[in-house]
Amino acid sequence: MTQVYAEDGRAFPVTVIEAGPCVVVQRKSKDKDGYSAVQLGLVEARKAKKVTKPMKGHFDKAGLPPCRVLREFRVEDGAALKVGDKVNVDLFAAGDRISVSGTSRGLGFQGVVKRHHFRGGAATHGSMFHRAPGSIGASAFPSRVLPGMKAAGHMGAERVTVRNLQVVRVDAGNNLLVVRGSVPGAGGSIVVIRKS
Repeated sequence: MTQVYAEDGRAFPVTVIEAGPCVVVQRKSKDKDGYSAVQLGLVEARKAKKVTKPMKGHFDKAGLPPCRVLREFRVEDGAALKVGDKVNVDLFAAGDRISVSGTSRGLGFQGVVKRHHFRGGAATHGSMFHRAPGSIGASAFPSRVLPGMKAAGHMGAERVTVRNLQVVRVDAGNNLLVVRGSVPGAGGSIVVIRKS
């Protein structure tokens, strides 16, 4: 993340995303596969290591070098994309609205105050109830904790989609997309970008 300045001098936060280039590895059709989609592979500077034999055959069939990252996108039946076509960042323009999906940062085991924003108890002398969850169910009936109870546990490391982000700038030469606001995931993680 960084910040950019508007013409009137206001600064606002942005995220710089390296978006592609991507190449179409497979084209799925309604006749053969039951739905229409394209499988995109992210072209990276470093080569894919330890490619399994089935994946090597998959890329050999397309006549392309192996990619580490493969993602599938639904498209219309008559879409003009075919195997080997490049999908670049110039699909987007400044002012476009996009949705960005990724895996959020894993925070490990967290308590209810951090994980579910519980208020906690009094912080005064004599209080022994500071960050505990409080009552989690009745004793006599139903004599159990009901499913879905908010409790301490593993936080983060789940799929998150941030919708309606605005594209501020597109650098087609370096395949960079500058988006206003933050996107899910740690630095260097893989995200999926779709037009809203």
